Amino acid sequence: MKEIPKDVSAYKKTPVYSNETVPAGLLKAHTTKEGTWGKICVKHGSLLYVIEAEPEERVVLNDSVYGVVEPQIPHHVELNEPVEFFVEFYK
Repeated sequence: MKEIPKDVSAYKKTPVYSNETVPAGLLKAHTTKEGTWGKICVKHGSLLYVIEAEPEERVVLNDSVYGVVEPQIPHHVELNEPVEFFVEFYK
């Protein structure tokens, strides 16, 4: 898993999403804009973070493992159990 560069700063955070409130767009392939990084933070439960670059990476995220979203790399999440999470954005 990549690390968020030290020369970027957080500028936005989503609401906390659950299985019932997760936007449909997060469940299918999408990307961030050029120069925008993301950090997927799980508060409760776990989810599967799928990085769709070659080779594909599948990482289980939970309250002690966060996901790093690289700029312009297709990815999505899969919810297989009750979960609460949010995404922080950096640039």
